[in-house]
Amino acid sequence: MFPATQRILLLNISLGTLVVAIGFWLLWGTLAPEVIVLWVALVGSFLYWKCCTITEIWAWSTLLLGLESFAWPLQLMIQLKSAALVPSDEEMGTILSAVVLGLFSSVFWMSFSYGLFKRKPGTPAPPTTASTPEHTKRPSRQKKR
Repeated sequence: MFPATQRILLLNISLGTLVVAIGFWLLWGTLAPEVIVLWVALVGSFLYWKCCTITEIWAWSTLLLGLESFAWPLQLMIQLKSAALVPSDEEMGTILSAVVLGLFSSVFWMSFSYGLFKRKPGTPAPPTTASTPEHTKRPSRQKKR
């Protein structure tokens, strides 16, 4: 039996993999189930191999979700371009809504992921400048006459 922390990590890996798999399924729509199962296996094994904390699991999961959100309008434009030479007004509206929603959600998820990566334990603090020693005379800000 796994210890409690290991079970919690496995639960979060499973949930993160599920979130990324749903995003992948929404991105590609009519893919063979074998491809989605392969994607789930790849993402799950990557999260298991790479992540030691819950923060890392969700940072990588939200980064992958952001990349999928970014790829969604691109995939839709390629799909509609192959259907006809000139897209109809309805298709243009679909592309516009996909671009707006896809880019908005992509920026949101990638920003969220960036915040989680910055928050994860073990991230080195940004370098700080050394304070000026007290014996050093600072220049005066008074106006010279």
